[in-house]
Amino acid sequence: MSEMTERELGWDDQIENDSPEFTVLPEGDYAFEVVSMERGRHNGSEKLPPCNKAMLSIRIIAEDGQETTVRHNLFLHGKCEGMLCAFFTAIGQRKHGEKIRMNWNAVPGSRGRCKLKIRNWKSNNGNDMQSNEIARFYEPEEGARTAPQWKAGDF
Repeated sequence: MSEMTERELGWDDQIENDSPEFTVLPEGDYAFEVVSMERGRHNGSEKLPPCNKAMLSIRIIAEDGQETTVRHNLFLHGKCEGMLCAFFTAIGQRKHGEKIRMNWNAVPGSRGRCKLKIRNWKSNNGNDMQSNEIARFYEPEEGARTAPQWKAGDF
């Protein structure tokens, strides 16, 4: 990371680094790497009461080299245990049906496969928008048929 991203900016500081272009990948199956994880709290909603959550930044690179980063929340609640199990199975910390203690320290840098879908939504100013979201995490064997080969420098 550059010096600029590791410090608070002052009101009169100079800036120059544009954000990378936002890319929406087509729906499909992709390899992923967890770039970072933060611990947070879900305040509750109609569907889910207040609970802890893991806020993941997941980088996905398509076979043609396009890439995007998807923010994905894992909610630590019994209603979401299936998604937690699927995630930890996908990254190799768990085998299907196995009981484990979630090792959050090993999550950043872990890799697996997932199904991406496109989410359509309206911005605050009414514009039609699209973004990617993860619909499913695959067991390692499940996605192996379509997995692109990892090469040095992919991540």
